[in-house]
Formats: sequence, structure tokens, C-alpha cells
Amino acid sequence: MDAAARALAEPTRREILRLVRDDERTVGDIADNFPVSRPAISQHLRVLEEAELVTVRSEGTRRYYRARPEGLTGLRDWLDGFWALGLDRLRLEVEREQWQQRKERSASRRAHRQEESHE
Repeated sequence: MDAAARALAEPTRREILRLVRDDERTVGDIADNFPVSRPAISQHLRVLEEAELVTVRSEGTRRYYRARPEGLTGLRDWLDGFWALGLDRLRLEVEREQWQQRKERSASRRAHRQEESHE
């Protein structure tokens, strides 16, 4: 998870991962999308590969890269924990607010009935 988080901290690597999400691409294909050199893209790909976020397939002298969605599982699970906690807190706050509103309506009805009985 830590390697994936570090790899994705760099915007260029996030964009590379997006590019190879659905299709295999060569370093040259990927590099054509950036204003940096092929060696720089190769270095980014190496980081993504070490983080197990991409797979590499060699065919002759070409290397084809494709995203490995399962490489994000640990990071996704960790983030989901925050999401679940946030939803639980939101649910509790909504329930507290609804309880408070019911309590106020009940008090208002009691006050209204008392006023009517004194008239």
C-alpha cells in the first residue's frame, strides 16, 4: 500500500496509469503524451512497476505496459476505511438531528395544547 501511495503521489505517474488503464502502451506511446524525455517516462514506469501498479510484457525490443487494478486493492481498502468511518459519523449526526427535531416538535405540541386548555 505504501509503495502504491508513494507512486501515485506524483501527478505524471497518475496520468501514466490513466493512459494504460484500458490499453497496453509502449514507452514511446506513453511519452508522446508528456513534455519530458522517454528516459524520464521509463523511470516513472519503473516506479509504477515496483509498486505493482502496472504489468510489463515484452515483445521483441518493445515493452508494453498495462495497469494492474489489483495493485490498488490495499490502498483502496485503506481509503474505504476512512469513507466508512465518515459515513458512520454522518449517519449518527443525522440521527441526532432527527431526534432533536422530534423532541422540539413534541415540546411545541405540548405547549400548544397547554395554551388551548387555558383559553
